[in-house]
This record gives sequence, C-alpha cells and structure tokens, in this order.
Amino acid sequence: MAILLESNLPGIPLIHRGKVRDVYAVDSDKLLIVASDRISAFDCILGSGIPDKGRLLTQISLFWFELLQPLTRNHLISASVDEYPANLRAFRDQIEGRSMLVHKAKMVEFECVARGYLSGSGWKEYKSTGAVSGIRLPPGLEESARLPEPIFTPATKAQAGHDENVSFDYCAASIGADLAARLRDLTLAIYHRASEYAASRGIILADTKFEFGFVGDQLVLGDEVLTPDSSRFWPADLYRPGGPQPSFDKQFVRDYLETLDWGKRPPAPALPADVVSKTEAKYKEAYTRLTGKAL
Repeated sequence: MAILLESNLPGIPLIHRGKVRDVYAVDSDKLLIVASDRISAFDCILGSGIPDKGRLLTQISLFWFELLQPLTRNHLISASVDEYPANLRAFRDQIEGRSMLVHKAKMVEFECVARGYLSGSGWKEYKSTGAVSGIRLPPGLEESARLPEPIFTPATKAQAGHDENVSFDYCAASIGADLAARLRDLTLAIYHRASEYAASRGIILADTKFEFGFVGDQLVLGDEVLTPDSSRFWPADLYRPGGPQPSFDKQFVRDYLETLDWGKRPPAPALPADVVSKTEAKYKEAYTRLTGKAL
C-alpha cells in the first residue's frame, strides 16, 4: 500500500500541518483532519513514513470515541467519506479511512495527562524532585512502577519541542479553578474506563494525554484519543517494573536513531526497511489487540 506523507487537497484551505496530521478548513465551523503516515521522533519528522499508520491511528481514535460516549461528547461529525461534503469526496483516494470531519472547537490550552505508572517525563521529574507536576509521590518508586492511584498532570502545549509538565494550581490559575477541576475529573474518569478495557485485552495503559475544547458551550474531547502516539500501552504479560517496558509504539524507531551519528535536528534520516516493518507491525498489533479486528 502507498504511503501518504502529505495530503494534497486543492481548493480546501490547509490551516495546519503537524507532525502527523493535516488540518483543513471545510467551512466556518467544520474541519477535516487527515492522519498521514508521517512519523516523528525527538521532535523531528523522519524521512520515512510507516505504511497504514494514519489509518491505524484514525481507526483507534474512532473506536475509543464510541466506547467513551457515555463519559464525554467528542468533536466527531463523521468518518465516512460518503457523508462528507461533495468537494471533499473528490479526494477519497487520499482521505478514506484516515480522516475525520469534525466540529471546529475552541481548544483548551493544556494537554490533559493521566498517569497510572511512572514513566517518561514523569519518571525523570520524580527522580529529580520526588514529585510529578507538584504531586508528591512515595519515596523509592522504580521506573515503570504502578502509582498508588492515577494522577492528573497537565502540560503546556508546545508549538515546538516538548510539552512541559505543570502543576494543577498553575493550570487552574490560567483557565479557572472550575474548568481545571472539570478537566481533571473527566481525564481521570476516562483513564479509569480505558484502563479497565485495555486490561481486559491484556494491555496496561501506563499513561495518556487528551485534548479538550468547546463547541459552543459544550466541552468535547478532540484530536486523537488513546492511540500509540498519545499513550503508553504495555503488554501486561511482559510487565516488569524497574526499567523501560516493551511498548506498542515507535520504540524501534527511537532505538535505531540512537545508534546514528545524528544531531537530532532536521533534516531527519530515513529509516531502513526492517525498522519500518517492525514499527508497522507494532501499530497493527495495538489496533488488533484493542479492537479485536484486523485493519
């Protein structure tokens, strides 16, 4: 199957091209989000794509949007090209299976992160301060340890580079205490529901990040949801605290790049075929294990 690195929809205004997604303005209140097969690491878009990655990310998000409907509304209008406006249907070959027509939302300027395990930036912060986002944790925890209870660790949205973990108080001072509390409670409720489901499929949901916004006065869940790009999924049968865990994500890519004499600045290198195929297989395994279906 051909790899889609950049969508090209003449006549449809492109308003943002991110590391993975291209966002188009459909009209004053609707957007089209197209998930490409681009892959990034160390904040650089790589010279190779991963076949079917955009379709897998989109289909995983659609699965979770439906599962989470009892907890939260979302921004989705449709993911069926047949239901899109006529001027979009002309681009079926690029957008089918990898796009979502969504309500345009006024996004909250914080990533809403839930952590049930100590990994990634949370682990680095804990080693340095004994806390994560101002939340004091028990001493002596190992890397990848399960936390006594899941925690809400908001982060600022970085236009370039890494998001920065901040305290709940910082978030509340920025957007208001009521909205911050609402986001915290909703984030943890979604994490709890998703963790339970993932566990039933033999997967640990270590942590994840959500984005919320307002459509009118309605708070909705947006962007991607509980994908291997936005979450740490670990196979439960291989879980061993005390170090990094095997993961359903782009770890093969990171491991390969660490062997190169590369300054982790653009232009990023292309990937060898075996790294591409192993990474593709991990994304497909995540989709199949979560949904019970093949793409």
